[in-house]
Amino acid sequence: MRRLVSFTCEGNTLAATLDEAPSATGLLIVSGGNEIRAGAHRGMAKLAADIAAKGFPVFRFDRRGIGDSEGQNRGFQSSALDIDAAISAFRGHCPAITRIVAFGNCDGASAILIHRPAGIDAALLANIWTIETNEEGPPPAAIKARYKEKLLQPKEWLRLLRGGINIGKVLRGLTRIASPVPLASLSASIAHGLESFPGPIDILVSKGDATAIAFTDEWSKPHFKAARSRNDIKITQIDSRSHSFASAQDYDALFSAACNALLRAS
Repeated sequence: MRRLVSFTCEGNTLAATLDEAPSATGLLIVSGGNEIRAGAHRGMAKLAADIAAKGFPVFRFDRRGIGDSEGQNRGFQSSALDIDAAISAFRGHCPAITRIVAFGNCDGASAILIHRPAGIDAALLANIWTIETNEEGPPPAAIKARYKEKLLQPKEWLRLLRGGINIGKVLRGLTRIASPVPLASLSASIAHGLESFPGPIDILVSKGDATAIAFTDEWSKPHFKAARSRNDIKITQIDSRSHSFASAQDYDALFSAACNALLRAS
């Protein structure tokens, strides 16, 4: 059964949704970007209903300044108090809960890692946002992956020879790939979060998604070495370009990953 509930954070009233179920392990969904708690194409609402049908309660919420919630939207890097308040509200509405798994996609995943809120026992993180740039367009790692894919296709060479490819655009892309990239503070924070998170972490990667490609590139760098050494971080790649698990196949992979994370935490 789904209930609309509310809670407060620094004097502001925040809107939330609770899908009730009997298990003592619950799922807290932290929305990414400026999405409301329903998620892209109502994907998070569907996920909550399906997870609850498996016996696990699910709590979703709009952080301050988003959707039906009061206050000012200060972005995911300033959402620590919102997440803390949501955890308290979740436990208040479901006092039988003893363990919570946090799920976030994109910068919702980043928020979980940066803030590492108390009361979270495990995490499922999808397409983690590590990009810190003011430039328009996809990150260099995604451009590189796309060019590599195209170079393996004979028809793209024919397009080049026939003048069907914008050389200026290609040169701009190559310049971005070749430009030195400093260690961004967001990437360093994500690395530290993965290293120091107090519970097991499942990472889901849509391998054709630009955000996921950027994360995969960062994951291989030296400042992620400590995180890579953890034996309780599991990375699963799915053959998809969708950032929000839009297709039925992508959604099934997300649903399966969420169920597995909840079962392990129980």
